[in-house]
Amino acid sequence: MSHNSNLPSEHHESPEGTWWIWKVFFILLIVTAVEVALGLIQPEALKVQFMGTSLLNIIFIVLTLLKGYYIVMEFMHLKFERKNLIWTIALPMLILIPYLAFIVLTEGAYMEVLP
Repeated sequence: MSHNSNLPSEHHESPEGTWWIWKVFFILLIVTAVEVALGLIQPEALKVQFMGTSLLNIIFIVLTLLKGYYIVMEFMHLKFERKNLIWTIALPMLILIPYLAFIVLTEGAYMEVLP
């Protein structure tokens, strides 16, 4: 039996193939650390009311959406697809989720207005 060295080996672990997972890990770690730090510190400057909630809550929502988008792009390999498919998946997310968050944040305070 001849051994063909051009075929990929199932047991070959190349370091250049795992760099992206560490990049994703550290990016998500930094964003999560910022969220946790903001949650623990809760700066008074970010407790200003905006769109029915505090600016701090809006920052949490935006950072969580960015993490979700980044996870979909990296782990579901969406960034390697055609641009039309990316926009088909990303555009509803970019429109619908902020719209639903806006409705929840603005309409959620209607009980405070009632006598």
